Amino acid sequence: MTVTPSDTSTEALNQDAISAEAELDFAAAMGDDLDLAIPEEVPTADDPSSRAASRNDADGVGFTLDEFASLLSKYDYNFKPGDVVNGTVFALESKGAMIDIGAKTAAFMPVQEVSINRVEGLSDVLVPGEVREFFIMSEENEDGQLSLSIRRIEYQRAWERVRQLQKEDATIYSEVFATNRGGALVRVEGLRGFIPGSHISTRKAKEELVADFLPLKFLEVDEERNRLVLSHRRALVERKMNRLEVGEVVLGTVRGIKPYGAFIDIGGVSGLLHISEISHEHIETPHTVLNVNDQMKVMIIDLDAERGRISLSTKALEPEPGDMLTDPQKVFDKAEEMAARYKQMLLEQAEDNEPMGVTLD
Repeated sequence: MTVTPSDTSTEALNQDAISAEAELDFAAAMGDDLDLAIPEEVPTADDPSSRAASRNDADGVGFTLDEFASLLSKYDYNFKPGDVVNGTVFALESKGAMIDIGAKTAAFMPVQEVSINRVEGLSDVLVPGEVREFFIMSEENEDGQLSLSIRRIEYQRAWERVRQLQKEDATIYSEVFATNRGGALVRVEGLRGFIPGSHISTRKAKEELVADFLPLKFLEVDEERNRLVLSHRRALVERKMNRLEVGEVVLGTVRGIKPYGAFIDIGGVSGLLHISEISHEHIETPHTVLNVNDQMKVMIIDLDAERGRISLSTKALEPEPGDMLTDPQKVFDKAEEMAARYKQMLLEQAEDNEPMGVTLD
């Protein structure tokens, strides 16, 4: 069949009519009153009046293009190692947690970085959906992913807290979780601390201290060397010192004898009876006068809270020089009387050392 030009025009008109009718049916179905009329004046793309209208529309938004660029820059994050950022936990996995910190790719926190303390799993610390601070550990990897840590934040804050406690000369209580040949191990604010054997003051064997809570004082706090050293003895001495005074007579028990003197237990803390403070007479070795487990009276002659030391004397209690060698019981019987004389002597010395008043004419 041959199609004439007039037939082609008629077919085209019919198609236009069908399209127009379809558009009206669509508008009716959408419930919109669509205005399909073509405006008499349609501005072209290069019409200056069209660009002016666009600028006017932008002005009506409420902020300038510079302000818009500034707003976008707030979301152009530049994450660096060492930064602390807020993030949202959105997935807990076997090897770590996925964290949304606003970067192009979700950040990852390994399970070993979840806490400074030992935990059974991520769910002990993290809850999906929670927002908290994270430490950025490294640059982005080849996949654009950052590594995060909570442990680093806790570590930094723990050292800050420990330094403050040391500055305040605070007494803390901590549980012994292990012992070794050198002493005992504890945790302070999540940090591992060490108590040297010489600073453990107890009648228990070291191995029996595990799970015991001990009062402790700080000896050394060094973050750079990761050294946290504490003293049980100092804490006990300080506590005892609060109830002791120089010139006081106390009952003690000999716990150890060294060439330079004897260690006397006076109610849970040790004081040193130096060889030079045993008697006015010369003594070759403390063993010639004292025995381990001897009970005796001693007088306090010095309290050094900073070093945790109590210095003792029986020499000051001797009625006559050498009585500790010939008749120690006489020394103990007269102890309180001799201590009173000692205190009076200290008082007179203090008065003599007071500066003289100056009178101005």
